[in-house]
Amino acid sequence: MSDIKNEKLTHVVSITASDIESQDRVITTILSPHTGKKVEITGDVDEAMKVVLDGERVMLTPEEDRRLLRKIDLYLLPLICLLYATQFMDKLSNSWAAVMGLRTDLHMKGEMYSWTGSAFYLGYLAFEFPASVCLQRFPVAKTVSVFIVLWGVILCLHSVPQYAGFVALRTILGGLESSVTPAFVIITSQWYKKEEVFLRTALWFSCNGLGQILGSGAIGYNLFTHKDSYALEAWKIVFIATGCITIVLGFAIFFHIPNNPTEAWFLTQHEKKLVVERIRSNQQGFGNHHFKKKQFIEALSDIQTWAFFVISLATNIPNGGLTNFGSILMTESMHFTTKKTLLWGMIPGAVEVVGCTLFAYCYRFYKSRMLWATFISAMSIMFLCLLAFAKNTDAQFAGYALYTISPLIFICILSSIASNIVGHTKKVTVNAIFLIGYCVGNLIGPQTFRANQAPDYAGAKAAMVGCSSLTTVLMILLWIYYIRENRRRDALESASEFEMIENHEFADLTDRENPLFRYTI
Repeated sequence: MSDIKNEKLTHVVSITASDIESQDRVITTILSPHTGKKVEITGDVDEAMKVVLDGERVMLTPEEDRRLLRKIDLYLLPLICLLYATQFMDKLSNSWAAVMGLRTDLHMKGEMYSWTGSAFYLGYLAFEFPASVCLQRFPVAKTVSVFIVLWGVILCLHSVPQYAGFVALRTILGGLESSVTPAFVIITSQWYKKEEVFLRTALWFSCNGLGQILGSGAIGYNLFTHKDSYALEAWKIVFIATGCITIVLGFAIFFHIPNNPTEAWFLTQHEKKLVVERIRSNQQGFGNHHFKKKQFIEALSDIQTWAFFVISLATNIPNGGLTNFGSILMTESMHFTTKKTLLWGMIPGAVEVVGCTLFAYCYRFYKSRMLWATFISAMSIMFLCLLAFAKNTDAQFAGYALYTISPLIFICILSSIASNIVGHTKKVTVNAIFLIGYCVGNLIGPQTFRANQAPDYAGAKAAMVGCSSLTTVLMILLWIYYIRENRRRDALESASEFEMIENHEFADLTDRENPLFRYTI
């Protein structure tokens, strides 16, 4: 929260428990720093407001803050990271199965395999908004755990003998998996301070690489090398194994992760109040279960929303292509054997885990995630040029492997949604639009790999380079926008008189409505 100059403070407004008994009650008004118009603060507040009004405000010491952060990390991050590794393993299972005989057994020709990749994201696209609405209306952790168990069941059923059934199951799988990323963004913003969000998001998102290591090596390679000893084809066992792991983790999340800090079984009552104090500086709380039309409209009119959408689209065209065709490029274009493809497939995963975590850790020393993400975006152009234009297959593989640090761009936007988009309905809406861009990009990606361009797929590689270049330009423009907007708000605050509203952080105001909100760069 910005420093308050006493000479500019006219009076203080206190929000009481009786004020929030009615959702429609207007408590007071403030001036929007974006439009200059009056914004009503009503009784329809954030869930965290009920906690702070229930008793006296507690004081958080630095020692308590550090101890509580360690406890939250210990109880939440391991399971979230493991689940995120598993969901990426589920996505890549299609690519591993392709080099184990899936395409032959299901008689795929021409663009048929490309559509198995696109079908997943068609389901994701169709269900993204409904999934986001479910996450707002119902308890977050319990809701996402139900989706996880169901997608594990669907994954086990992937060992079907017909192409049409396989494509249908991929579509359903995409719809169910559409819930996990928005759920984890909400959970991260509930528990962590703005300055902590980027590193935690990077930690769980980089576990995509862990999923690639475990799936390609521990599951894919071992199944392929012993394929003659199984009653089922190796590619079918890939889906059954990953599906069973997913089901177990779904039940673990249901019982282990609380829906918000006030329901945390591992915190004392005092610690629950301390968590609220920790996130006060975020200018947001745990969330609000009511859909607010005004916030929905604001999300659609906010330039951030569409910048996020286009960045997501541009970064995920390469992602969609390489997720489904990475193994095929290694076997057909780089002339690796199937065993070598599965074994070396662990290398990009290791690069992603180490690279994303390392750069996120560097954020602790130079706190500008936009800087790091823009730098990685520029580097990604070089890595994709290696993959696309290098004549040596080792150089091509190096470009492919090094490009796996590019998710840091996606992580930057996810953490920006968590910390820079405020107002729960607005956050859910922007998150959904961002992930629609993710879906569309991943839909387009496999379609850039045309069968008549095999085995080099020159058109797809050129498209990836172009998309990465566009992403870099957009990241720079978004960075400039945040700097200018924060400076404008600082100037506006210093020139204005205002009233102080106690606990305004938990009034479910949006970033455009709250004059004390500043964007994290």
